[in-house]
Amino acid sequence: MKTRRIVTGYSPEGKAVVLSDGLSPWAVDAAHVPGLRTELLWQTNDPPVLASRTESTPDPAIAAKTFLARAGTTSIQIVTLPPDAAVAALTAEPADIGRDFAMAFLGLAERFESENPGMHTTDTLDCCIVLEGEVVMELDDGALTTVRQNDVVVQNGTRHGWRNRTDQPATIVFFMIGATRPAR
Repeated sequence: MKTRRIVTGYSPEGKAVVLSDGLSPWAVDAAHVPGLRTELLWQTNDPPVLASRTESTPDPAIAAKTFLARAGTTSIQIVTLPPDAAVAALTAEPADIGRDFAMAFLGLAERFESENPGMHTTDTLDCCIVLEGEVVMELDDGALTTVRQNDVVVQNGTRHGWRNRTDQPATIVFFMIGATRPAR
């Protein structure tokens, strides 16, 4: 899925205008994992600042170094996950597949657990909306929840992973809000 992204701001005269209308400038189609696509649509700084009436907002998706939102910031991306069976059948070199995941999940892939592929924990509150397809959310101890089109998951910084056990791609919007984790 390629997503049209419309960004508003202000003209030099202070009128609300469309600053850009097109595909996200940050998108990755994995070279060795067919069907894996990520698009970073926007990020905010700490704290989020609206565009001023005298200057346009620079596009934070262009120079992004991570998908992860730090405390007080936000990030929105769209991810298309190929079926797990297609990923399991890949014949590419593991290092090439790893590089694809590192590019597709910028700043997040290094949090994936090597002993439980795809499982990870972040200091974010994530609102996850399945646009197309179906995925299974895995939590601790193998607890599974099927999430279908139009379902929303509010992920409260818990350890989790996403599984596409169908034979079709699944597309999910992830809106991350950076948070702090209380001491235990």
